[in-house]
Formats: sequence, C-alpha cells, structure tokens
Amino acid sequence: MKILLTNDDGINSPGLKAVEDSLAGKHEIIVVAPAEERSGFSNSLTFHGNVKIIKMDNTHYSCSGTPADCVHRTLHGIIDGFFPDIVVSGINLGPNLGTDIIYSGTAAAARQAAIMGVPGVAVSVTSHIEPFFFGKAASFLADNIETFYSNWNEYHFININVPSTPVLLHEVMITSPARRFYEEHIGHGGFEKNGTIDITLEIKKISHDDKFGTDCYAVDNGMISISPVLLQPLIDNDTGHLYKNIFSRKSHG
Repeated sequence: MKILLTNDDGINSPGLKAVEDSLAGKHEIIVVAPAEERSGFSNSLTFHGNVKIIKMDNTHYSCSGTPADCVHRTLHGIIDGFFPDIVVSGINLGPNLGTDIIYSGTAAAARQAAIMGVPGVAVSVTSHIEPFFFGKAASFLADNIETFYSNWNEYHFININVPSTPVLLHEVMITSPARRFYEEHIGHGGFEKNGTIDITLEIKKISHDDKFGTDCYAVDNGMISISPVLLQPLIDNDTGHLYKNIFSRKSHG
C-alpha cells in the first residue's frame, strides 16, 4: 500500500521513526510532517498565508503548517505520482484519550484524511514522560494496517492508544472516548501599561471517567484501545427532545 505518515510532534520525533521503520519494506512510505511540534492545534487548517513544504529527501518532507495541513496539502497532490491508500498519524508521545481528541493534532490528521475520503489512523502511546516504548504500538499497527484499510468507511477515523510498556500486549478493546477532566492553572501578572497581558497555562492534573468500554478504561487495564470515531458530531437525544419541547411551546405560545 501507499501510506502517508504524519504526526504533531514534528518530523524528527522518535515515534514517527518507529512507525516508519515498522512499515518500511512492505509498503511505499512518504512522510509529510510538521517542521516543529504542533501539539494541540486540533483540526486547524491554514486558509490565509502560505504553507511551506521542504523536500528533505525523496520520501521525507517537512511542513510549516499543522498536522491537518500536512494531510490536506498532500491529498491535493503536492507530491507527483503519490496518493496514499491510508494515512497514519503518530506514534504520538503521550496519550490521545477521550476528549483529548478534540484538541489533538495527531487525531486531527487522521480525521482530515477521512474527511477527504482516505482512511485515517491515529496512534499514541500512553506515557507522558520518557521512556516511551514504541515497539508494541508500531508492531500492532504494522500487523493490522490492512485490516484498518479494508474495513474503513467514510464515516469514521480510527484512534488507537497503546499502553507504553515493554510487556507483551494481547488484549484489544473496541472503545468509545471517555470524558476527561482538566485541572488548570492560569498565571498572569495583570495588564501592562501598553495594554497587553502575558498569560501562562499549566495543566496540574488530568482525570477521567473509567467506565467499562471507554478508551481510558482499556489502557488503565493494560489493553490496546481502538476507537472508531465518527466524523460528524451527534446530538444527545434526550437533550434534543428537551429543546424540541421548549421551542415547540414557544412557537405556539
């Protein structure tokens, strides 16, 4: 297969190299990844201004834009003779669990691929700090890349989280994203005389619900989590009925 690799940690990330090494030889690989870290850029696309892509060699390209830009520009044919069968984003340095996928540039690259009609797979390891054990995530992806390709449909992308451990992992759980909770600290010194303010953000603690069947439950229990994530947001039916009743009364009141 022809595979486009990208990430949000930057083109020099060891996670990107690990997944490239696992897929090389059997597949045609092109890497188009951000020149610098672009974590937390979500599905941001550069609509104003230019995106600069630099050819490093015949298979590696650095991009000044976001992870979604990398996918978007590549799928619009910037590399002559190459159009991927599937897009792989990662391996991310740290988890992309639950509501993290709203912010994640890693997940966004896979989402952008699916939006444009190409299967997209995001892969992350769950450690926030070194050492990062990429071997299990890389080998799992290599063993199952054809499965993700052949079972894809236009309504979803795949988000995978693998416990960062040297221990052999066998069990896989098909999951839904959990709810994550962020304890944050905003720091600033007030407005300066010129009217500006410098604001810092520190995430002090992250917690989550651990209901059975969620991605957080899976990795907390040493399993590989695979979440088929729908592209279109869905409404909560109970809440939808609540608003329907409210505005039905207003329109007749």
